[in-house]
Amino acid sequence: MKEGWTLDDIPWDQFAPERVDRQTLEAVKAAAMVEFNAADYVAYLERVFAGDEAMIESIRRWGVEETQHGRALARWAEMADPAFRFDPAFARFREGYRPAHFESGEAARGGRAGEMIARCVVESGTSSFYSGIRDETPEPVLKVIAAHIAADEFRHYRLFYEAFLKYQPEERLSFLERARVAVGRLAEAEDDELAYAFYAANIASGTDSGEPYDRDTCSREYNRRVLRFYRPQHVKKAVQMILKPVGLSAQSRITRAASRLLWWELQARGRSLGARAA
Repeated sequence: MKEGWTLDDIPWDQFAPERVDRQTLEAVKAAAMVEFNAADYVAYLERVFAGDEAMIESIRRWGVEETQHGRALARWAEMADPAFRFDPAFARFREGYRPAHFESGEAARGGRAGEMIARCVVESGTSSFYSGIRDETPEPVLKVIAAHIAADEFRHYRLFYEAFLKYQPEERLSFLERARVAVGRLAEAEDDELAYAFYAANIASGTDSGEPYDRDTCSREYNRRVLRFYRPQHVKKAVQMILKPVGLSAQSRITRAASRLLWWELQARGRSLGARAA
C-alpha cells in the first residue's frame, strides 16, 4: 500500500452501508479511540528517548500517522453510524483512561531497549488486527483503510525493531529479560485501554451519564467482536514478529509451537465468548 497516504486517498464515495455489520462497526469505533490517542504515547516516548533527536523525530512522525489512522477510522464509523460522534466519545475515553507511566515519564519497561520490545509487541498485534479486518470485511472503504493501516503498522514495527537493535548492545537485556518484557506487554492487552475505548465509544451516552464502566464486561465484549477477524496466517505472522526481538527465529520450533498454541487459544476463547453471548 501507499506510504504517506492521506484521507484524500480513501475512496469514500464507494462506501457501502449495506455491507457494514454492527460488531465490526463497534470494534472500529474502539480502535479509532486508541489510534487517535497517539499524542500521549509520543509525549511519553519523547521523555524516554530524551537526547536522541533522530529517534524523537521518528517517534513524532509515527504519532502523526497513528493519529491519521484514528481520523480515518472515526470518519468511517460516523458514515456507518450517523448517530455516532467521535469527538465527545474520544473526550470520554481521555477522561477515563490515562496510565500512570504517562504521568511519571519513567520508562515502564526499565530502559530504551525494553521499551522498543514492548512497541514491537504492540505493532505486531495491530498489523495483524488490521490485516484481519482487511481480509474479512466486505465493506470496500473499510477494506482500503485497514490495508493502509496494516502496511503502516508493519513499517512502524521495523522502526521500533531497528531502535531495539541500536540500544540492545548498550543495555544487554538477557533472553529472559526480553521474554519478560514481551510477555508483560502482551498481558497489558487485557488492561483498561481497549476495554475503556469500547465503553467510551459504544456504551457511555455522555460524560457523566450512561451505564457504569465494567472492565470485565467491556473487555469481553470487545474481544468477542475482534477475535473473529483472525486467521492462522495473521496469528503466525504476529507471533514471528513478537518473538524476533526476544531472540527466536521465525522457523524455530518454539516459534512454530507458539503460533499453533496461540491460534488454538484464540479459537477456544472465541467459541467461549460466543457461547456466553448466545
